[in-house]
Amino acid sequence: MPELPKILTRRPVCNGRLFKVEAADIRFSNGEEREYEYLRSGSTAAVIIVPVNENNEVLLVQEYGIGVEAYEWTLPKGKVDPGESHLEAANRELKEEAGFGARDLVLLKCMSQSPNYMQHFTQIVLARDLYAESLPGDEPEPLAVRAFSLEHLSELVAREDLTEARTIAALYLARDWLQAER
Repeated sequence: MPELPKILTRRPVCNGRLFKVEAADIRFSNGEEREYEYLRSGSTAAVIIVPVNENNEVLLVQEYGIGVEAYEWTLPKGKVDPGESHLEAANRELKEEAGFGARDLVLLKCMSQSPNYMQHFTQIVLARDLYAESLPGDEPEPLAVRAFSLEHLSELVAREDLTEARTIAALYLARDWLQAER
């Protein structure tokens, strides 16, 4: 394994309500130095939930994404509040966004997104044994919820309105985990 680069300095570039940008001067083991800018997430953890019903269908929510200026089908997701475990946060977010709770929650994988530019990790949580329960959420409008068959996952991820990489990766991980369990 290569020697980790030495971080010489860190400094804030921009502090927004949701995002903080930091710059870091780094020296690599060969003496080469570079300045990098990245999104710093601090201590906020996140979860993305793969809710699977008794028919082996995944529940997706339709949410507006300003980054792509379109409505997208995605998995329920959100941040872990202070004092919550990842599984507690997953169940809360599932209730807030999809109107379901889960009696069976499994941590599948901790995943980073664009590690060269973001200091952020998301826990992928499989949710099964679903039951109807809603909690008020922070979304600006009600989210549509729809069941999609995991048996036709390739067709699902080929949709033009399902493009988020975390959702696609989580769907394949959950499908493979469920198949291995059988």
